[in-house]
Amino acid sequence: MKVQGSEAIIKCLIQEGVDTIYGYPGGAIMPVYDSLYNYQDQINHVLVRHEQGATHAAQGYARSSGKVGIAIATSGPGATNLVTGIADAQIDSTPLICLTGQVASHLLGSDAFQETDIIGISTPITKWNYQITKASEIPEILAKAFYIAKSGRPGPVLIDITKDAQFELMDYKYLKHQKLRSYIPEPVPEKNLISKAAALINSSKKPFIVFGQGVILAHAEDDFKKFIEKSGIPSAWTILGLSALETDHPLNVGMVGMHGNYGPNVLTNECDLLIAIGMRFDDRVTGNLNHYAKQAKVIHLEIDRSEINKNVIADIPILGNIKATLPLLSEKIVKKTHHNWIEKFKELNAIEYEKVIQKDLYPKKEKITMGEVINEINNATKGDAIIVTDVGQHQMVACRYSKFNTSKSNITSGGLGTMGFALPAAIGAKMGAPEREVIAIIGDGGFQMTIQELGTIFQTGVAVKIVVLNNEFLGMVRQWQQLFFDKRYASTEMVNPDFVTIAKGYSIDADRVSERKDLKHSIQKMKDSTKPYFLEVMVEKEENVFPMIPTGESVSNIRLN
Repeated sequence: MKVQGSEAIIKCLIQEGVDTIYGYPGGAIMPVYDSLYNYQDQINHVLVRHEQGATHAAQGYARSSGKVGIAIATSGPGATNLVTGIADAQIDSTPLICLTGQVASHLLGSDAFQETDIIGISTPITKWNYQITKASEIPEILAKAFYIAKSGRPGPVLIDITKDAQFELMDYKYLKHQKLRSYIPEPVPEKNLISKAAALINSSKKPFIVFGQGVILAHAEDDFKKFIEKSGIPSAWTILGLSALETDHPLNVGMVGMHGNYGPNVLTNECDLLIAIGMRFDDRVTGNLNHYAKQAKVIHLEIDRSEINKNVIADIPILGNIKATLPLLSEKIVKKTHHNWIEKFKELNAIEYEKVIQKDLYPKKEKITMGEVINEINNATKGDAIIVTDVGQHQMVACRYSKFNTSKSNITSGGLGTMGFALPAAIGAKMGAPEREVIAIIGDGGFQMTIQELGTIFQTGVAVKIVVLNNEFLGMVRQWQQLFFDKRYASTEMVNPDFVTIAKGYSIDADRVSERKDLKHSIQKMKDSTKPYFLEVMVEKEENVFPMIPTGESVSNIRLN
C-alpha cells in the first residue's frame, strides 16, 4: 500500500494504540497535520497553547495511564520549546515520544528558515533520538522509538522528520519491535545475589526500605506490598515513589529527603540495612553522601545498570525488573516483625507532629496555611484523587500531607523541578484517567509560567480542578533567602494579576478564598463540580516548609524549625 510518509506516521501511531497526542502545528510538520485530518475519529489531537505544554501534558497522560505520551511540534522554535519537557521526562523516567518536523533534507545545515539541530540539542536529554530523511525509514524507526521509550527504564525519544520525507510516497508495512540487537532493557537477575540479599534481610535487626517510582513503573505495587508485609520492614518513599503504597499502610513511615519526615531521615543513619527499591539516591534524598547510611549494609534493586554504585555503593546490587526480582526475594525471606524498631519511627513522628504537622494542618494563626488546604482536599477526596503538583513550597507540602489509596495518584516534576509543569500535566493526567478526579496544586509563580494552557482547558472542556496557593512570593526561594541570605528578598515578591478574572475569561468557573471559614465549603464546591474549576487560596505570605535538611548537611541534621 503506497502512502505518503506523513500518513505512515499516523498509521504507525494508531497501530501502537495511540489515542491522544498533544501538539502545535507549523510549516515543517504541516504534512503530518494534513494527514491527521483524515484520522480525527481515531486520534484525538489536543491543541496546546505552547509546545512546552505539549510535553508536560504528554507526561501527565503517560504517568496517569501507564502508556507512552506523544507530543508533536514543528521545526526550529517549535522543537526547541519541547526541550524542557523532554529533559523533565528523561530524569523522571517518563515514556514519551516527541515528533518534530524539520526542513527539507537538501536544506539541512544551511541555516534555512526555522532550522535547528534538534538532534544535537536533544541528544543529552533523550533515551534515543533519530532524524528521518527518507519515508521508507518511518515504520522501522517509529517501532523502535516505541520499544525504547517504554521498555526497561522508560524515557523520552525524539524523532525528527524532514519535510520531504513526509511528502514522499512509500510502501507501508508496520511491525512492532519485541527486541533490539545489543539493547538489553531488563538485565537477568543473579540468583546468588538474591540469596545473599535474603540472608542479609533475615539477619537484620533494624532494616529500612526506601522505595521510588520504579515500583510504579514496573507495575509491582502488589509485589512490593507482599514483600514489606512478609519482612515487616518500615518503608519510606521518595516523592516519585509516593502512592505506590497507600499512605495509611502501617509500614509506610513517610517521606525521605530535604523536606521529608523527621523519623525516616534521622533513622536512615541508624538502620543496619538499607534496601533501596526502584530509586536512584538523588541528592535531595541523601543529603551529604559522606554522612549517608555509612553504618548500614546496602541492597539496591534497580533496572538501570548505570544507577548502581553511582552515588551510594551497594553491598548487594540486584539488577533486573523489580516485578521479577521482588517475588524472588520474597520467597527467600522469613516472616518477621520489627516492633521495637518501628516504635522508634513512631516516637520521632510524634515529635514532628507536635513541632510541625499539628501547626501546619490545624493552625491557630489568622492566615490560612498550605497544609490545611491540603488537609481539606484530603477530606473532600478521601484519598482517591490524582494530585498533580508544580514545583516549590506547595509541592513539598502537598507531597507531605496528601493522602493516597491508589497508585499513579501523585504526579509531579521530581528530578528537574520544572515550574510550570502542573497545569498542562494535569490536563494530560485527566485525559489519561478520565474516570478519576484530577486536582492540580500550583503556586502563584509556577501557574504564570504556563497560564496560557487555560486556553487548552477552555477549548477541550477537560474537567481539571486547579488550586493556586497564592502567597505572593516565589515561596521556596524566599524561604532560602530568609534562612540563609539574611532575609534579603531579592526578586522573589510577586505582584500578581486577578487570577479569578483571568480564569473566568476562559469560561472556567472560579472562586477565591481568603478566610478560613470559607475554605471547606469552597473546596467541596470545587470537588462537586463536573466542569473545569479554578480555586485561588490566599495563604500566609511568609510560611516556611519544615522539616528541612540544609544543603550539604547530613540527613541526621534535619531541622524542625
